[in-house]
Parts: sequence; C-alpha cells; structure tokens
Amino acid sequence: MDGKIVNIAKAIKTKTIERRRDFHRYAEAAWTEFRTAAIVADTLEQLGYCVLTGDEVIEAEAMMGVPSLEELEHHMKRALAQNGKLSWIEKMKGGKTGVVGVIRFAKPGPVVALRFDMDANDLLEAEDDQHRPYREKFTSVNKGTMHACGHDGHTAIGLAIAEIISMLAEDLAGTIKLIFQPGEEGVRGAKAMVAKGVVDDVDYIIGMHLGTELGKTGKFAYGVDGFLATTKMDASFAGVAAHAGSDPEVGKNALLAAANAIINLHAISRHSQGDSRINVGVMHGGTGRNVIPANALIKFETRGSSTEINEYMQQQAIRVIEAAASMYGVTVSMNLMGSAAGGKSDFQLAERIQKVAKRLEIFTEIVKITSVGGSEDYTYFMERVQRRGGQGIATLVGATLAACHHNSYFDFDEDALELATTVLTSSAVELLTEKLK
Repeated sequence: MDGKIVNIAKAIKTKTIERRRDFHRYAEAAWTEFRTAAIVADTLEQLGYCVLTGDEVIEAEAMMGVPSLEELEHHMKRALAQNGKLSWIEKMKGGKTGVVGVIRFAKPGPVVALRFDMDANDLLEAEDDQHRPYREKFTSVNKGTMHACGHDGHTAIGLAIAEIISMLAEDLAGTIKLIFQPGEEGVRGAKAMVAKGVVDDVDYIIGMHLGTELGKTGKFAYGVDGFLATTKMDASFAGVAAHAGSDPEVGKNALLAAANAIINLHAISRHSQGDSRINVGVMHGGTGRNVIPANALIKFETRGSSTEINEYMQQQAIRVIEAAASMYGVTVSMNLMGSAAGGKSDFQLAERIQKVAKRLEIFTEIVKITSVGGSEDYTYFMERVQRRGGQGIATLVGATLAACHHNSYFDFDEDALELATTVLTSSAVELLTEKLK
C-alpha cells in the first residue's frame, strides 16, 4: 500500500501545488474563509465524501474573535466574486466556515481524523522580485491578508489526501474524518468545532504543520509535545470624561485603571508546577491631553505549560483587572478572543507513525520534538480525543523557508507538499487497516 500511496502523491503533485497557489492568491483570514472552505467542500463532495459545514460543525456560542456582521457580509460577497460557490457559502453565514469530510468504509474499524487549518494572516504581502509568489504571480489579491504560515499548503495537502483515500476506499476499514478548520491564527476556530462534537467519536487524530522548527525540507517530527495552553482577551475600561484642569475630580480615569492593571498583570506570581506567561501587547486610551480619559482598551494573553496552569494565570489576570477598575471607580468588560489547550502527543501512536515514516524512506531525518514553546489550537481536538479514550499526536513536516513564519516574505519549498501528503496518507491507512491484520 505504501508504494501505491507514494506513486499517487507524486502523480498529483502538480495539482497539489496549483491548489496551494490558488489558496495563496485568494488568502482569507479567520472566520472569512468562505471561498477556501467552499472549494474544499465542493472538492470533497465530488470525491464521494459526506460533507458537513456551517451549523453542522461549528458551535456559534464557542466562536471567538469573530468579525462584525458587516465585515462577514463583505467577505461573503468577495468570495462569490472570486468564484466561490453560492450553495456552499450560504451554509457558512456568520463565519461558520469549518468543513468536515467523512467516508464510512464497508468494513468495521476505527474512526481516524486528520486536521488541516485554512486561514491566512492579517499581513501585507511583499511585492518585489525577491518574493517567489510575486515573481510567479500568485501573491494575495486580497490586500492586507497573506498566507504567511503555510495554511494554504495544509489545505492543499488535505485535499490531496482526500483524493488518495477515496481511491483506496475498498481496502480500508472504519471511518475517515478530514477536518478543515477556520481561525487557527489567534487560536479562535478549533474550540467551536470541538464544542460541536466533531471529534467525539474519534479513536485516532493527527495534526500537521509545515516548517516551524523543521525549517528544512526532508525532515519529519512524529510526536510533538510542549504546546502551551493560552487565553487571548480584550479588556475595555469605561470611566467618565471631564476637564483635566477645571474639573478633574468629576472624571473617572479609565486610562489610569488600564495602566495600573498592566503593571500588576506582569506582577502575577508564576506557577510552581510548570511554565507560565503573561503579556499585554496593546493599549489604547484617551482622546486628548486636557481630557480625563473615559475609555481604555488593553489586549493581553496568558499561557501555561498545561491547561490548568493557564487557567490559573487567566483567573489571576481577571482578578487584577477587576481590582484596578474598582480602584479608579470605572467599569470593565472582558471579551475572550481566542484560546488553546495544552497538548502532549500520545507515545504509542507517535511510535507507530514514526515506523510508517521510516518505512516510506522519503525523509532524510526523523526526530521527536518535546517542546515547541508556542500555542496551537489543534490541541483542543487532541485533548478532547484523549479525554474520551482515544489517541492523538501532532506532527511537523520540514519545509525550507524563504523567510520566517508570519513574515511578509514567507514562502516554503513546495516539495514538502508531496512529502506531507505521503506520510499523512500512509499514517491514516496504517490505522484504517489495523482491524484487517
């Protein structure tokens, strides 16, 4: 079976690259992936998958950091103008752009899920000859939005795997679920899909990312650990404006409350059971030098080496912010903008996938990464599967990069698309034939 998968992945390599470049050219940010998701849904349906989208895979109450209705409407119209299919886009109203493709094979077996993220970054892409997408005419036409993290590649890989799996269906047992997730940037999308129950029946789940720590094509990491749980929040302070010279005592200074909160947020005690982080990255407030500021906004995040440690940091942050608001007699409201769980790959599944990667003989180096030091909301999927008795792992497929992730010159070696397609398809097939051995 491995040889067959290798040959098919090679045969469709050009198509996979073309898909990646198409997604790159029409980059769409979190919750606005209407065109991308519509293409995914339509392709999966043509391949014989049962396709679920919109309300079927997204729990509205669990969505975080969603654009305004006006902005969503704008992006729906843009997707239609860029040849997105109306019948699919209509199902995704409200930004519910997740897609799940399912095939239940004739023979009994496990439920295996693979997850792919689809969204782009809020970034202005470079437009000069140093940048290959510009030279070869597939830079983003949606100005201010760019695939600078490889999710265009992830989506193309997901569709390539879908095609190969459909061709091998007669030899497989159980169920395959291909999960195409919106809103990974800002860790906004996975929680809403998990809350809808899309992985509640899953026995094995595998996530993948191109590049990151493996910045060279030919490398593969089979069991990635050390994801930090995180919470992203906005805190809006509301006070009372007043003349700063003649009536300062009438005012309630929201900006001072925010400043006091920032200082004390960074004074929260670190946790003894593992790594903990906090950072305030944005502060806005005030209207003029002679006006007591009536409004202020801070944007902050907490992180922890486990979900429990991050929850401690989040609770302490909320306590500090509410105390600062009370001190200055202002009110404060907090909005959850994104979050991710902690994550650790299952050793047993990781070892099985390592053997698959070695057997294929397509990688120059196979490694295990124990600490990524960052956050990825794929961990919500993995954590849910593990808590319900299943197994999950995160993997990395090396790709030589033109620039670092989230850089306006980001690009990756497209040979990595074929490698990722091959190893993930072979890994899924390994699990989908286990009952037949």
